[in-house]
Amino acid sequence: MKKVSMGVKLLRRVGYRRGDCPDYQALVDKEWLVTNGLGGYASGTLAGVITRGFHGYLIAALPTPLGRMTMLNDLIEELELPNGSAPLHLSGEERANVPLKAPAVEYLQEFALEQGNPVWSFQFHETVLEKRVLMIHRQNTVHINYRLRGGPDIRMMLRPCLNFRPHEAAVSTPLAGNYALTVFEDVFEVRSQTNIPPLRMMLYGCDKALTVDRTQYRQVVYRLEETRGYAAHGDLWSPGYFSVVLTSTEPVTFVASTESWDSVRAVPPDFAQNAEHIRRRKLLRQATQVPPGSPAAELVLAADQFIIVPEGRGEDSVRARAAGDDVRSIIAGYPWFTDWGRDTMITLEGLALTTGRFTEAGYVLRTFTHYIRRGLIPNMFPEGHSEGLYHTADATLWLFHAIARYVETSGDRLLLEHLLPQLELIVDWHLKGTDFGIGVDPQDSLLRQGAPGRQLTWMDAKVDDWVVTPRRGKAVEINALWYNALCHVGKWLRQAGRDQKASEIEKQASLCRESFQSRFWCKAGYLYDVVDGEDGDDASLRPNQLFAISLDHPILNEEKWGTVLQRVQAELLTPFGLRSLAPSDKNFKPKYEGSLRDRDAAYHQGTVWPWLIGPFIDVWLKVHPSDFVAAEQFLGNFKLHLGESAIGSIAEIFDAEPPYAPRGCVAQAWSVSEVLRCLAKIEALKKNSKVHSAG
Repeated sequence: MKKVSMGVKLLRRVGYRRGDCPDYQALVDKEWLVTNGLGGYASGTLAGVITRGFHGYLIAALPTPLGRMTMLNDLIEELELPNGSAPLHLSGEERANVPLKAPAVEYLQEFALEQGNPVWSFQFHETVLEKRVLMIHRQNTVHINYRLRGGPDIRMMLRPCLNFRPHEAAVSTPLAGNYALTVFEDVFEVRSQTNIPPLRMMLYGCDKALTVDRTQYRQVVYRLEETRGYAAHGDLWSPGYFSVVLTSTEPVTFVASTESWDSVRAVPPDFAQNAEHIRRRKLLRQATQVPPGSPAAELVLAADQFIIVPEGRGEDSVRARAAGDDVRSIIAGYPWFTDWGRDTMITLEGLALTTGRFTEAGYVLRTFTHYIRRGLIPNMFPEGHSEGLYHTADATLWLFHAIARYVETSGDRLLLEHLLPQLELIVDWHLKGTDFGIGVDPQDSLLRQGAPGRQLTWMDAKVDDWVVTPRRGKAVEINALWYNALCHVGKWLRQAGRDQKASEIEKQASLCRESFQSRFWCKAGYLYDVVDGEDGDDASLRPNQLFAISLDHPILNEEKWGTVLQRVQAELLTPFGLRSLAPSDKNFKPKYEGSLRDRDAAYHQGTVWPWLIGPFIDVWLKVHPSDFVAAEQFLGNFKLHLGESAIGSIAEIFDAEPPYAPRGCVAQAWSVSEVLRCLAKIEALKKNSKVHSAG
C-alpha cells in the first residue's frame, strides 16, 4: 500500500503488482465497487471475471416498481497489438464445461483506487494501458475509460453483453424476449419487449464503428452463486462489438446509460472525471474530524457509497421539496441490501455526522420519520416498493440515538423541535403496546417484544418459517435502547418547558433501570441476552449486552461495567469485530458458508460482525478512558482489510475462527460507519489529551 499526501490527486493506492499474487485466484476473489448516489452501482472482480449475479458495469436504480436492474452485465475487451501476435483479452470468463480464464492477470501491473475509484494498469511489452470505471453522480450512467500511457497505437474491440433483469434475480433468468438495436448516427440503443428503459451506448474517441452480429453467450458460470447454493449458469446477449483505435493522444470512453441522451451528452468524459474528483475532494475536506491521508479518510469515501437519494420513491422527493428539504436514505450494504431503518439509524453518526454531512443527516431523519406508523419506523424498504415493512423492535429505538447524536454534533435544535411531538407519540405507543407484541410490561416496566414467525431484533435470520434467533421476550439491547430513548425524551421535554410530561417519562426510565439491574444480571458475571423468553431466561453470551453500557445513558450500574467488558473481550472479541455467540455455546457455528439455510443458521450463532467493534470501543473507553493505544489497536486489522474483500470498504461479516474469512456483503454500511466513527473518536480524544497535557 502506498499513501500519498492530499496535495495530489491520489489519496491512497491499494495496489496489486505483478508478483504480489502467486496465482490469479486472489484477483478473482477480490472485488471493486463504484456507486452513483441513487443506490445503483457497478461491480466486478479485479481479474475481470464476473462471479456474482450482482456483478456488472451498470446496475441502474430505476423508479418503482422496477428497482435496481442489471442493464450491462459485462464488457468483453479484446486487444490487437501492432506486433502481429494473437489478440489479447482483458476480460475473463467461465463457461459450462470450459475452465475459468483470466488472461488479464498476466499483464496486470497494478490495481489501485484513486480517490476511491478503480484503476487498472496493464503492460504489453512497451505498451501501457490504463482502465478506469466511473459512475456519474446521481445518474444511471457509467463511463469505462481506456488510455495509453506509452507505446504504439492499438486496436481495441469492446463487446457489451447483457440480460436485462432485476439485480437480485437468478442468473438463469431467460433473456428478455427479442432485443431490438436502434442506431442514431453514432449512438445506439438496446430495447427489450418489457417496461424496462432502453440501454443507451456511445463511444468517445477514435472511430465509432459497431459491427452487428447479435451473439449469444450460453451457460456463463457465476462461481460465487454456485457456492451459495443458487442458480449459477445463465445466458448473455450481445448486439455486436465496437472497434476503436486507441492512441496515446486520444483516450476512448465507452458510455452506457438509462438516462436521456441530453443527460448523457451533458457530461462528457473529461468533465465527468474532473467533476467527480472535485466532489470527492469536497467530501474529504468537510470531514474535519478525519486526518488527511489516513485510513479513516479512505473510509470517508467508502461512506459516501451508502448515502443515497432514493429517487425510485418519487413521492418522498415531492414531499421533501414541498417542505424546502431534500430526501436521503442509507443503503445497508452492497450489492443486495436496500435501505433498512435499523442500519440507517445506527450508521447515521459514522456515515454522515463524522464526515460533516449534517444537512444530509437531517434529510435522512426527516425521510424516515415521515413513515412512522403506530409508533414504529420501517424495518426496511423492499426493492422496487414505495412502502416499508415494519417488523422491527429496535429500529425505532435507534432513531432516538441518531437524533441525539445529530443534535449534539450539528447543533440543529430546529429539527428536534419539529420531531419532538412524534417522538413523544412513539413513547406513548410503546407504553400502551403496538404491533408484533412490542410494549412495556406494567409489572416491571421492561420492554418486551415478539410475535410468531417474526424476527424483530437485529439478529433477524429467517429461513422459510424457521426464525433462527427469535429472542422473544425482553431482550437486553432492546431495553438498553428503550431506557436511553426515555432519558433523551425526558431531557428534551424539560428543555421544551414540558416538565410534567418529562417527569412521567423520567419515572418510566427509573422503573425500567431498577428492574433491569435485578432481572438481567447473570451469576456467571455478565448479562442475560433475554429474560422472560419462550424458554425462560437466556444466558447465551452475546455482544448485545454491550449496549447496556455503550449508549449515552447506560442502563447498567457502573460497578459492573468492567466485569461485562472482560467477559466479552475474552470470548467474543476477534481481529475483525465481535462474535455473535461465544464459542463455548452448544449452538456456536464457526463458519458462515454452504447453502442459504446453512448460512442463516450461522448468521448470528458465532459469525463475527465488524460493526460491533463500535460499542465495544465505546465501552472500553468508558472503563479505560485514557487507554487510546489499546482502543486503536482493536481497529488495526481493518486497515489491512481495506485491501481485501471489496477494495476500500469493509465486509458485512467474517467467519468466527481463523483465518476469519470475510463473508456476506462485500461493503456494509454499519461496518464502515462504526470503524470510521471509532477512528475519528480516538483521534479526537488523543488531540484533547495532548491539549490538556500541554496546558
